Amino acid sequence: MDHNIPWPFLPSGALDLSDDTFREMARSYPIVSPVRELRSSLSKLRLNELTVGADGRNRCLLSAFAAKTSRNQPSNAKFIFGPSVWLRGLIKPPPGKALAYLDYEQQEFGIAAALSKDPAMMQAYLTGDSYLAFAMQAGAVPADATKKTHKAERDKFKVCALAALYGIGPQSLGQRVGDTVARGRQLLDRHHRTYPQYWEWSDSVLNTAMLRGFLQASFGWTLHVGPEVKANTLRNFRVAAWPPRPTSPSAPRSTTRCSPTPQSGNWSASAESGI
Repeated sequence: MDHNIPWPFLPSGALDLSDDTFREMARSYPIVSPVRELRSSLSKLRLNELTVGADGRNRCLLSAFAAKTSRNQPSNAKFIFGPSVWLRGLIKPPPGKALAYLDYEQQEFGIAAALSKDPAMMQAYLTGDSYLAFAMQAGAVPADATKKTHKAERDKFKVCALAALYGIGPQSLGQRVGDTVARGRQLLDRHHRTYPQYWEWSDSVLNTAMLRGFLQASFGWTLHVGPEVKANTLRNFRVAAWPPRPTSPSAPRSTTRCSPTPQSGNWSASAESGI
């Protein structure tokens, strides 16, 4: 069956079969996702590198603060959250215990709205579905649209809403949503028109970084501007560096309810912005 998927090529003319390309294409074309998962899984089945002790626990160096945004960067080969998602099925609680994976929902969109104080962006976040609200605000779907009735449009506006935070271009955005460069440009234009205050704030962040030579996140984490730091990294830095994590200075304030207690249980591990 011919699915007419516009696959990227390498400068040599050969198909780009890198995992990054498969990941991007899987976002635009869900039918690619199983193939990508299979390729990724087969390449990462050397589970002997997972650091599992005699007690069945996976312990490895989390490399706290290794990322520019202060996030952890554990080894993908040694940490169970590194390989393909389906391998997380290997995580099992002992008898009489249960495990839960808790993560923030639409976190970065909400942080961008709060930091920029864009009223339309904050209103979209407070609806509970920022991406569908964005599509409504942009006039792409009717006011009574739902996630089920307008899934395709919501998915495209979700990609745009997140990718716009780090300054994606129209060509890359068009490819991500499985459409043309013109469509990518149209989506970005709608984001600019819908959230003008956010873009004023984003521009000011970039200008501040270039003038001062550094940026600071809400809790003091600093990014120094060097020749290797891209403008898109600077635009997204304060959003990406804000979320409190177990290793961040804000952890005692933000994770009180998740601290080990007889009522809440034990905190086993952190992964990105989840626990």
